[in-house]
Amino acid sequence: MRIIDLSSPIDADGWEPDPVRHDIMTPAEGARHMSEEMKRHFGLDLDPSELPGGELLSLDTLTLTSHTGTHVDAPSHYGSTASYGVPRHIDRMPLEWFLRPGMLLDVSDVGTGVIDRDQIQDAIKRVGRQPEPLDIVLLRTGAAQHAGTPRYFTDFAGLDGPATEYLLDFGVRVIGTDAWSLDAPFPDMIRRYRESGDPSVLWPAHFAGRRTEYCQIERLAHLEDLPASTGFQVCCFPVKIRNGGAGWARAVALVDG
Repeated sequence: MRIIDLSSPIDADGWEPDPVRHDIMTPAEGARHMSEEMKRHFGLDLDPSELPGGELLSLDTLTLTSHTGTHVDAPSHYGSTASYGVPRHIDRMPLEWFLRPGMLLDVSDVGTGVIDRDQIQDAIKRVGRQPEPLDIVLLRTGAAQHAGTPRYFTDFAGLDGPATEYLLDFGVRVIGTDAWSLDAPFPDMIRRYRESGDPSVLWPAHFAGRRTEYCQIERLAHLEDLPASTGFQVCCFPVKIRNGGAGWARAVALVDG
């Protein structure tokens, strides 16, 4: 079995609308920190010089949103109420959703803006079969090439409402994208809303989760490394954040052979 990494990193050096703070305590600093903590909490004395090389363990402290890097959105992220009941948080989602056969849809020719139902239908026809219930559908928009730059948050394509509903009607419950959002970029959505006055163009892919319970995987990477559109499993278990609207995931594809 070959494992293909489909995840983008959490990177404090990359550009983010909500900047990541990553503070690193070195092993030497960790020795001094642990010495102080042992004294404070347990009344124990341990001089850092007694440790090999005067070092103990490093420690990373991060400040970031749950939507940084590759992550899985929970239904509760889409709103506080839904037609099917109370939307579940990420720690309540069934694990069976996150280890399933995958299907890659290449929509990289769309450019920036909206992926509509016809374009999704065309992409499925190129694959040669329709999604099965609980397949994990991955959208290759080409946005990953801009990861770490401001363009990643503006130059991509996202699903419109009918396209999202079309996939969900197959029984798909996890949809992934290599873009920042499964919806179109903010400037594109707002422009179309101002021109039409139609509120259905605002975050339709997310708001579809108020009618049908499903999850999104956003900010995937390396979809171009998949050897085919089908014939692989996707594993994308989200971190179990209690009452969280999303959870980070190390998404991978499992390819036989």
